[in-house]
Amino acid sequence: MPLDVALASCVTLPEPDADMAPLLEALRGAGLSAEALGWDDPVAEPDFAGARLVLLRSTWNYALRPREFLAWVDRTASATRFFNPAETIRWNTHKSYLLDLHARGVPVVPTTLLRRGDATPLRDVVRAHGAARVVVKPAVSGGSRETMRVDAGTMDAGEAHLRQLVAREDVLVQPYLDSVEGHGERALVWIDGELTHAVRKSPRFIGDEESVTAAVIEDDEAAVARAALAVAPTPLLYARIDVARDEHGAPRVMELELVEPSLFFASGPAALARLVAGLRRQLGL
Repeated sequence: MPLDVALASCVTLPEPDADMAPLLEALRGAGLSAEALGWDDPVAEPDFAGARLVLLRSTWNYALRPREFLAWVDRTASATRFFNPAETIRWNTHKSYLLDLHARGVPVVPTTLLRRGDATPLRDVVRAHGAARVVVKPAVSGGSRETMRVDAGTMDAGEAHLRQLVAREDVLVQPYLDSVEGHGERALVWIDGELTHAVRKSPRFIGDEESVTAAVIEDDEAAVARAALAVAPTPLLYARIDVARDEHGAPRVMELELVEPSLFFASGPAALARLVAGLRRQLGL
């Protein structure tokens, strides 16, 4: 029998997926057949293609193989229903979407995109931003892969890191928002049309582990999150909007996660129930 829901993960997880076990339990408890399968497992491809619906979850190695991943997304989406849809995934895998959000008036962390091979010195980019500290990271990334914070004392190391990255891929440079160390970065979870809950995330760079605690969704953060979602290709079933406050205290979008975000079900059980209900509705149940 084909699966009702195939949950896309990867063969070898780079870190544990705390959402997967409760999601599988909730789906099966709702009478749906569901399995977690590796997108990068060739043996699983017929199971994905035959499933009534495929839900992207912990495909957390895709940033290392983006072309292969997007080819798999397109193949899978041509055979079955796919959430979030392939168009959305293709737009969201490359963080140049932040420039799209900015162009549409969404307040985002100021972002400079350096295309592969760009020779612009990091000092010039930092000067243009007028920032004491910046973050350098790949434009296609996950789990803070190759993300480095750079200040005046580490500028030479930051330049070397930028040169290493930009030799092989597109890179983002952004001002470092000091608020992530106090107020904290807030991850707002959106499920099937509703903001359900939020967590505070600690700053995370190369080698760091993520630390999260439950947080209240402030009204201005919710407004920024909804503005970002309005720009994204639709329809959406899930999203996570990561925001932080700038030097004036105004919230700015750091990430709009529409591919494989952790949804922190432990901090928002209602979100899990809402996701399962949304999947059942999509399946006509």
